[in-house]
Parts: sequence; structure tokens; C-alpha cells
Amino acid sequence: MAASPFTQPRSVVKKLLSQEQREGDGALVRRSIGRPELKQLDPFLLLDEFSVSPPAGFPDHPHRGFETVTYMLEGAFTHQDFAGHKGTIKAGDLQWMTAGRGIVHCEMPASKGKQHGLQLWVNLAAKDKMIDPNYQELEDKDIPKIHKDGVSVSVIAGESMGIKSPVYTRTPTMYLDFKLEPGAVLHQAIPDDWNAFVYVLEGESSFGSPNGPVIGANHTIQLGMGDGVSIWNKSQGLCRFVLIGGQPLNEPVFQYGPFVMNTKEQVMDAIQDYQSGRNGFERAAGWQSDPVTLE
Repeated sequence: MAASPFTQPRSVVKKLLSQEQREGDGALVRRSIGRPELKQLDPFLLLDEFSVSPPAGFPDHPHRGFETVTYMLEGAFTHQDFAGHKGTIKAGDLQWMTAGRGIVHCEMPASKGKQHGLQLWVNLAAKDKMIDPNYQELEDKDIPKIHKDGVSVSVIAGESMGIKSPVYTRTPTMYLDFKLEPGAVLHQAIPDDWNAFVYVLEGESSFGSPNGPVIGANHTIQLGMGDGVSIWNKSQGLCRFVLIGGQPLNEPVFQYGPFVMNTKEQVMDAIQDYQSGRNGFERAAGWQSDPVTLE
């Protein structure tokens, strides 16, 4: 098996099995980043693998100070916000939402049966926390993909195997969806000053070295520092995982639910702004999302 080509290969420093928990209105998630054992991994605040069937979902709720990245794996979700933005993302589609100074929105199933996907929360630097909200949305067909030597990748953000995502990441981020066929080996460069982790969706592989730990589905793998990671699929089945990395902000974080700022005082201001309908939340008062018609 090919040795790692990196000067300082990244190894596994922490492994966590993500347990199911309830969030929103009856929604079931497996939380990776954001659990007590791995509260944050700068600049990441949360990663949830969600599995939601109607009428469960995530009804009207606010955000300030960070970005939500929703990547659908199966089914469809409809998003509505208080500024009139509305749309549906389906399997393979991406929504990169910059909440900035304030968003109130809902995220609800748009079809019958199970809706399955991932939602990542990416922190914003202090200088960006009060910017205007923004959306980047890509359909599956517009997300760059490549297959080579038993490795497939969808490049949601950043670069892999010579292809780049068109998504602009205000906080520098890579987000890669890999599938490794049996016997395949992946060598993925990562900037050596970035934090990075893997979340395994399906199957199992060896991470860090050919004889490294074999880690399976629903596990979060925090990687140590280095210039890249190598992964070997020595199993008889397909392995699918997301590799996510980002440049640390190295700033204080104070979080209260959907508000993520740098100090307690700023979070209290955010709560008061939301309750009073000001400083970005002017359209919050009296707003309600429309019922979603299931396809």
C-alpha cells in the first residue's frame, strides 16, 4: 500500500461515536462537533447528521453571528426566511447561508418519508458577525465532482484532486464528500495550520496510516496537525465520509443557542435585538413561515 506523501501526516487524535438526540420539533440528529466531548473545533461550532420525517422539522428560529451549511443526502428540505427568501434543496444540493447580523427562518421537510442530510455551523470572525445575510446555493449538478483510482469526491468547498468549488468561504473552509471503493487510498492535502475532522457516513476505513485505527459509520474523527491526511479502505465495502477543515479564528466564542458572538454582552444584545425587532431583526415581529406542501 502506498505510503503517505506528506511531510507531517495527520493522525487521529480523538474518535467519538455520535449518539442520536432530538432537536427542533421532533427531528432526530447525530451531533458530531457541538457535543460536550468536542464542544467546538475552531472555526466549527456544530455538525449534525439529520434524519427527519414530516411533520418533524426545524420551525421558525433565529440566527446571528455564523453560517449554516446544509448539504442534502436524501429527500428534500424547504427553507423560508423573514426577508422573503424561499427555496427547496434536494439530494446532492447545497445551501451555504451567512446569517450575519440576523436571520429568522424555518427548515422543513418538503417530501414524504425520510429527509437525510448534514448541517455544519461555521463561525464568523468578529469583523464579519454583523454583515448582511447572504446565500450561496448550488444544485447537485453544479457541485464539482471527480472520480479517479477508486476515489470519488464532491467538492462542496475548497479543492481536491485538482478541482475547486465555486463557493466563497468567508472563514476559509474545505468541505469534501468522499467515497472510497474497496482497496482505494486517498491522500488529501490540508493547510498545516487548519483544524480538520472527518465524519463517517457509511462503511469503514483506516485513517492516518495503513495500520491505523479502522473507524466506521457515525464516528467523528478529530485529526492532529500536519500537511495532509491519508486514508485506506481495506474493507470489502464502500466507505463514505466528509472531510472538513478550516482556518482557526483564534477569537473568544460565547454561544447561547442560535446566537454566536464573542462576549456574553454581545449575545445579550442579540437576544434583545431579536425580541425588540431591531439591528437586523426588524422583520422578525409577527413573521411566520408558510405551511410546506409535501411533494
